Order: sequence, then structure tokens, then C-alpha cells
Amino acid sequence: MNLAKRIPIFLLRFLALGAAVTATVIMVTSKDTAQVLNMKFEAKYTNSPTFKYFALINAIASGYTLIMLFFPSKSSCGHLILVFDLIMALLLDSSISACLAIGQVGKKGNSHAGWLPICGQVPKFCDHVTGALIAGFLAAVIYFLIILYSLHKFLNIFNIKS
Repeated sequence: MNLAKRIPIFLLRFLALGAAVTATVIMVTSKDTAQVLNMKFEAKYTNSPTFKYFALINAIASGYTLIMLFFPSKSSCGHLILVFDLIMALLLDSSISACLAIGQVGKKGNSHAGWLPICGQVPKFCDHVTGALIAGFLAAVIYFLIILYSLHKFLNIFNIKS
């Protein structure tokens, strides 16, 4: 019975690990060059602090999730794990939000500020960033499901005892 209760959280954490690692790898490998007027420009994730933040948070979430995969489910610090899961979900959400804002400016530009879109010149870079954002969003959604499952498990919301 204990194994049956541990399988869903293990699967959710394994999926979150896969999504976070994928987001990190895709973002770190995002790189493209463009040539304008015989000048070579290189777009990479290290050019933006927001992209670096996104890659760092996903790497931290990957490490945390890897550790939690092998953490005993019947430990005395279950509430602390729930708090750390919540912190991880919030960090993932903040990194995705910041990255989406920069990605939108990169794709559409901002006519009020005079910023031109760059995705026409470096489409490979923009496609990598989009893929990383999708994987990061998936990791955040899975962490939300982990939080809901953990809350259900620890608070026994739906378990009515007579």
C-alpha cells in the first residue's frame, strides 16, 4: 500500500525533473549569429540576465527534484518538503514570467521604446528560447500538481473519517 501511495509523487517528480533539465539544456544551448552590414552579431542566453536567471532556476529545480526523488516519503519533515516545493514552484513561475516578457520584446519589439524585434535575424535562437519556455512552463505546472498532491496527502482533504 505504501508503494501505491509513493508512485504518483515519484512519477510527478520524475516528470518535473525531465522538464526542468530539458528547459535548462535548451536554454543553455540557445545560440545564433547574424550578419548585418558585414558585422557579426551573436545572440546567446548569456546576453540577458533574465535568460541566465531562467537557466539557473531550472538547474536549481532539477537538482532539488533529483534529491527529492530519493528522499523517503515517510519522513518527519514532510511539511518542510511541502514548503520547499512551494518555493520551487514560485521560483519557476517568476523565471518563466520574466523570460516571457523579454521573449515578447525580442519577438515583437517595442515601438514606444524604439526596440526592434530580433527574431527575424536570429530565428534559431528564438526557437530555442521558445522551446525552453515551453519546457519550463511544463515543469511549473507539474510542480503545481506536486503541491496539490502533497497538500491532499498531508491534510487529508478528501478523506472523511466516520
